Amino acid sequence: MFYNKFKSLMLLGGALLCTGIAFAQSNSNQALLNLLVKKGIITEQEAIDLQNEANASAAPAAPAAPAAPAAAPATSQNLAATKPSGQSPLFFQIGGAKFTPFGFLDMTTVFRSTDAGSGIGTGFATIPYSNSTAGQLSETRFSAQNSRLGLKVESNVGEAKVLGYVETDFLGQTPTAVSQTSNSDLLRLRNYFVDVKINDLEFLAGQDWTLLTPNRKGLSPIPSDIFYTQDMDTNYQAGLTWARQPQLRVVYHATDELTAGLSLENPDQFVGAAVTLPAANFSATQVDNGSNGVTTPNTIPDVIAKVALDTKIVDMPFHAEVAGLYREFRVNTFGPTINSDSSASGEGVSFNTDLGILPNLHLIENAFWSDGGGRYTGGLAPDFIVRPPTVAGGVNTVSPVHSATGILGFEWQAVPKTMLYGYYSVVDITKDYAASGASFVGYGYPGSPNSQNHRIDEYTLGWIQTFWKDPNYGALQLITQASYLDRKPFVVATGAPSDAHLAMLFVDVRYVLP
Repeated sequence: MFYNKFKSLMLLGGALLCTGIAFAQSNSNQALLNLLVKKGIITEQEAIDLQNEANASAAPAAPAAPAAPAAAPATSQNLAATKPSGQSPLFFQIGGAKFTPFGFLDMTTVFRSTDAGSGIGTGFATIPYSNSTAGQLSETRFSAQNSRLGLKVESNVGEAKVLGYVETDFLGQTPTAVSQTSNSDLLRLRNYFVDVKINDLEFLAGQDWTLLTPNRKGLSPIPSDIFYTQDMDTNYQAGLTWARQPQLRVVYHATDELTAGLSLENPDQFVGAAVTLPAANFSATQVDNGSNGVTTPNTIPDVIAKVALDTKIVDMPFHAEVAGLYREFRVNTFGPTINSDSSASGEGVSFNTDLGILPNLHLIENAFWSDGGGRYTGGLAPDFIVRPPTVAGGVNTVSPVHSATGILGFEWQAVPKTMLYGYYSVVDITKDYAASGASFVGYGYPGSPNSQNHRIDEYTLGWIQTFWKDPNYGALQLITQASYLDRKPFVVATGAPSDAHLAMLFVDVRYVLP
């Protein structure tokens, strides 16, 4: 071992000596190298390498190379994917566009005290009553469906900043045999839009969270800047105002603190499965009863406007916003002696705040009131009912249903790797019905089925633990959610339970891509 170290030192010394005196003593250098070879201190090849190095050091400097020609336009043959300096391995660049893959891999476990029968997204409106088989059974599920994959593409075109965004998960239409063998959950479109910002104006086209969904920051379309809770439940929290749908949006950044936006969004005349509709001269295909899909006719897009303020109160961040909703509904009465339309408008308003009261502790409030905005409550309330004619030969008319929702909660980043959160939420629906002969139509009428909900309450506590997080290797997290729900109908039949209860626990292991 000593011999090897000595030999290395001798090699280093010989190399330095040869390099340092190469200009004046080339003959002496060669003699010295020959002596080192003869004594067995270096090999002949090592002597040749050292001599070449000395010759290279003594050579005159080469003239500067001519300037490289301008880069050729990008083609399918010369596009190069490279990682920008200082970025994580999953950032790369093609030409002038920056590509950012993102997402996470989930393994979700959910336990429910009753059999809601709705996968990992809870059907809040259909929690089973205790006088049913489902109300006597519990359920446990494993699922990787909530795993998410996405891509952001950012580039500058002149003065415009362009963002392309696509986000998917595996919560698509579930095959009937999905749990038998391969669990082949289908890929689903979540968000897919292009956003262009030119100076103070911003334009968006595509599918994104509705502008009516509460924001955490400004009117940003990026999901991390939108409040849809920390819940693992893929239907989030009962009482959250939300939708993800196609839209055309324009946003004006008046100042760094004040932002205003207007959005035209995909409409849907939603009544749900619980509303009782007229039988005479009325076709149920003209409303979305939960199964009609894109066959439902609509008149104009839903119009949503929002103003957001982002400032500080006593050096703590404060976000506040006010949003308004306008909708149009129309139904047709068609029979042997009649063919007539009836229209009505729906309106709604929301007020949302996010206030920092201590470092890393936020208090959150959401409130939404509407006449005709039920589908924006996660579909827990109908948009309207259809009233039958008041006189023989008359027309059916649209009557928007009043509903209100709200969330109060907190999110606390207690330490860098531990977050605690909790929410209370409520959905309250007002009855709206009319007599039709000897019976009733509408929602909440005397003798109505217990599928017509008057109120839904949810209480949630959660804990998120990050085990490790590194910009090069991603993050590993444990996410938990414990919730209790209470569902009350308008009418309780004799001997029937007055409400339905559900306790549930989510435990999720998540690997977040870097």
